[in-house]
Amino acid sequence: MEVVTNNLSEKAQRDYALVQKAIKGDQKAYTELLDRYRDAIYYMLLKMVNNASDAEDLTIEAFGKAFKNIDQYAPNFAFSTWLFKIATNNCIDFIRKRKANTVSLDQTADDDDRLHPDIMAPVLDPEESLIKEQKLKLLRSIVSRLKPRYRKLIELRYFHEYSYEEISEELELPIGTVKAQLFRARELLFNILKHTTHHI
Repeated sequence: MEVVTNNLSEKAQRDYALVQKAIKGDQKAYTELLDRYRDAIYYMLLKMVNNASDAEDLTIEAFGKAFKNIDQYAPNFAFSTWLFKIATNNCIDFIRKRKANTVSLDQTADDDDRLHPDIMAPVLDPEESLIKEQKLKLLRSIVSRLKPRYRKLIELRYFHEYSYEEISEELELPIGTVKAQLFRARELLFNILKHTTHHI
């Protein structure tokens, strides 16, 4: 069945053509879609969370979710609209979860404050450290199930904290390819996570 895309702008039609290639497994199409919208998504999310590290992670998640569900995109509206909606909704969920896990500091000094004597301490919350450590251990076990090239990318980026440029040099790959494959690696991780009893 032929899909009508006359309602789309010329740019959106080019995106749709890339989406069709990506669905068929064209790695360059993923890379081009990523290059087109990565910065716009990142800066939008940065305004929402006001934290560069969180914005980068959320950008990765947004593209990961979009690429994972790319076959569900329908050209009723532009791919960019669909992508930004995914990124926005994912970010809103992140903000809600963060607020739910945050104790308000705007309380008066009452009994409740005395239950949290270290609330203003400038050190990392021990519980947060433990959760982070558990997530890292779980993530390592899941990453070990990936194909070698994806495993290497994840390890360099998230365990050794290499920059994209350093990974590019280490693996002798173009930066665009490194970023696109990292998103694909995250997509595979999401799929594995869906079939585990634990979630990161």
